Amino acid sequence: MKQIAIQELTDNFIESIGKEWMLVTAGTTGSFNTMTANWGGVGYIWNKPVVFVFIRPERYTYEFTEKNEYLTLSFLGEENKAIRKVCGSKSGRDTDKVAETGLKPIATENGNVIFEQGRLQLECRILYKQFLEKDDFLQPELYQRWYNQAHGDNLHKMYVAEIVNVWSK
Repeated sequence: MKQIAIQELTDNFIESIGKEWMLVTAGTTGSFNTMTANWGGVGYIWNKPVVFVFIRPERYTYEFTEKNEYLTLSFLGEENKAIRKVCGSKSGRDTDKVAETGLKPIATENGNVIFEQGRLQLECRILYKQFLEKDDFLQPELYQRWYNQAHGDNLHKMYVAEIVNVWSK
């Protein structure tokens, strides 16, 4: 794994996030959790390269994200689809995802967690967070589709985080 400059990123993040998904990880190597996500993006705001990700409060990773200044995004490639399946279907409250998947955590210089299996990894410092609000949906069918009682009525919290380090294989 090699550290690269942000300007060297060449991924099509619409495709990477939408099809490959990503692991969102927060915490330190001593205590962390990771989850899959395909709601998010990459952009530029406040003169900074940023990511934005969405996490429901009932997710175990949410607790770690709320307690830490950083989060990481790891893209594992299609060859690690089985890892993503476990990380997206089981809670870290009940399952040791590292033991079950064979994920190999690596500590960054900032003390955050990335994974040896990652083909691309972004270390990000959280700049802003805000819950989505029902009254702010301009297309009510989106709220009905994603936040009705069948989905627990819990709206996601959006995190905007500055990309501070990038690693690529």
